[in-house]
Amino acid sequence: MAEIKNYTLNFGPQHPAAHGVLRLVLELDGEVIQRADPHIGLLHRATEKLAETKTYIQSLPYMDRLDYVSMMCSEHAYCLAIEKLLGIDVPIRAQYIRVMYSEITRLLNHLMWLGSHGNDLGSSTILIYTFREREDLFDMYEAASGARMHAAYFRPGGVYRDLPETMPQFKASKVRNAKGIEELNRNRQGSLLDYIEDFTTRFPACLAEYHTLLTDNRIWKQRTVDIGIVTPERALNMGFTGPMLRGSGIAWDLRKKQPYDVYDQLDFDIPVGKTGDVYDRYLVRMEEMKQSNNIIKQCVAWLRANPGPVITDNHKVAPPSRESMKTSMEELIHHFKLFSEGFRVPEGEAYAAVEHPKGEFGIYIVSDGANKPYRLKIRPPGFVHLSALNELASGHMIADAVAVIGTIDIVFGEIDR
Repeated sequence: MAEIKNYTLNFGPQHPAAHGVLRLVLELDGEVIQRADPHIGLLHRATEKLAETKTYIQSLPYMDRLDYVSMMCSEHAYCLAIEKLLGIDVPIRAQYIRVMYSEITRLLNHLMWLGSHGNDLGSSTILIYTFREREDLFDMYEAASGARMHAAYFRPGGVYRDLPETMPQFKASKVRNAKGIEELNRNRQGSLLDYIEDFTTRFPACLAEYHTLLTDNRIWKQRTVDIGIVTPERALNMGFTGPMLRGSGIAWDLRKKQPYDVYDQLDFDIPVGKTGDVYDRYLVRMEEMKQSNNIIKQCVAWLRANPGPVITDNHKVAPPSRESMKTSMEELIHHFKLFSEGFRVPEGEAYAAVEHPKGEFGIYIVSDGANKPYRLKIRPPGFVHLSALNELASGHMIADAVAVIGTIDIVFGEIDR
């Protein structure tokens, strides 16, 4: 009798569930996965090498493009690493703005993850729900930085500018009458902080909608419970961070364990799972959204009461104000030199990590005293998690590979770098 051999199947390179360019070579016994071999490098953009040819400020917008759903969190780590080398202090107001936008970014990331993960497993409704809230969050990005996604808003020494006093408003058009426009502009009458506060009061009800749709849904539970189980020991051994680690029951969060900026002055909890399966990681991220919403509320309250500078007054590192640049020759020279040559960073090395929505995102910079890094290395969370895909998927069905890729929450911009 002929021996039945396993057969291999290409899952990708651009499979709709893979959010980027992943080629997954699956070795199958019938429909059961025996081995999953991820092939990467199909989106390689040489970010680390490009950074060696650009000044520190010119490399900042590359950070937005590493993980294109967690833009400002990547900027955050990059700025912290440069500030560590420069030894400069960041104004307290700038720190609160950074933390607030990092948490807005966490919501953006988790909503994208929830909508697409739900859609991958058969619920197209959840995708429409989450993108409705993402629109509001993108408006917050745009109001502060001028860009909806690739913001380049964080800068070494603070943030690009203070929060605006007004929100852009919709105008009447052929497709919307005055009444419709009035409703759209209802929460845009005040400042950006008013708009953000309005969102934080509405968001818990949205979160409840997602829970109603999925949490006790028997189809959702059949697709996620006991799939891709990782024990706490294996999670640690494989270098997991973020929700992948917390889903296995380990309460490790850099915002609590190694606080940066003003996280140590804020009140929030770290959600953890029990069994370490796809369903637990879903619940952890859902609770993280609730905690992020609370952090944003606290930041809004503090920022309302405490005006002040939002970037360092060291004009070797940060540009002078537009007004002084146009009235003072020295400030004009500072401005010109900063954007043409950049600033010099003392010799040395620094590593800075943030609690990115996907896990620990770190930037390691080696400086030789020039105006650009001698070496820049990125520690992305997704790369580590992807390496565990074989262990997570083995023994499950092909359909479960989609659930496993979804639960990892990977974006290939940071993996291929």
